[in-house]
Amino acid sequence: MRKIAIWLGLTCLAAGCASGTASTPAIWKVSDADNRVYLLGSFHALKAEDYPLSENVLNAYADAERMAFEVAPHELQSPDLAARMQQAALLPAGQNLQALLPEASWRRLSVWSQTNPSFPIASLNRLEPWFVAILVVNTRAKAQGFESELGVDRHFMAAAQPAAKPAIGLEKASQQIDLFDGMPLKAQQQLLQEALEANVADNSRDLEKLRRLWKSGDVNGLQRETVARMRREYPDLYQSINVDRNHAWLPQVQAMLDDEASEDAMVVVGALHLLGDDGLVQLLRKKGYRVERLK
Repeated sequence: MRKIAIWLGLTCLAAGCASGTASTPAIWKVSDADNRVYLLGSFHALKAEDYPLSENVLNAYADAERMAFEVAPHELQSPDLAARMQQAALLPAGQNLQALLPEASWRRLSVWSQTNPSFPIASLNRLEPWFVAILVVNTRAKAQGFESELGVDRHFMAAAQPAAKPAIGLEKASQQIDLFDGMPLKAQQQLLQEALEANVADNSRDLEKLRRLWKSGDVNGLQRETVARMRREYPDLYQSINVDRNHAWLPQVQAMLDDEASEDAMVVVGALHLLGDDGLVQLLRKKGYRVERLK
């Protein structure tokens, strides 16, 4: 479960009740002669007590005239997005999930379904493993108090709208759906198996650990628990989920810096995409831009 939570929680509102202690997630400023781009790593599901955010983050947002997210706000907030994902996950006629899973995984899923009656086993049996894995992970995270509506991306989407700050997506929602839907069956089976085998207490501890690392801006800790582990244990998934997308986003971030208009931007993407040698921070540094971590 830890591995799944890593890339689902870190790879998609106005603040709730403030805790009084600001979260200090890592944020970088990338600049050339006339433009600045702030890179903020998102945790896609948080708790109300994780707000407010640090002064550095709020100042960066105030300085930015435009925003960029993994997916544009109008797509992420579309009421039909969940239905589109589920439609993509429907198995062809004559196929069922039970036939695709090891017997032990099917038994565990049946037990999970019984304890989560909102997801009857007959309905799950029509879906591909990747989508069911997401349902299991998200359901457990929500039970632990994590809310996607309180994620950093949604927080700034909600803030940018009344402020009339233009906001774009670095990719389409359909691309994210295709990324999951195109996963090899073996990888999908593994994801679902790990989600179902996870001990609830261990899962809660692991998610809380990631949350604490993000809140404190512990880049080394996050990199150790996400990039290093995923690269070692899921090399193919790491390539498609992280590396390929970072390289697809890089020219778009460069265009914000190279734009003749002197408008600053804030880019909010899953924290995983900013870490390590394959992260946007290092990729932009290698391109010759000035990159500094804001303290």
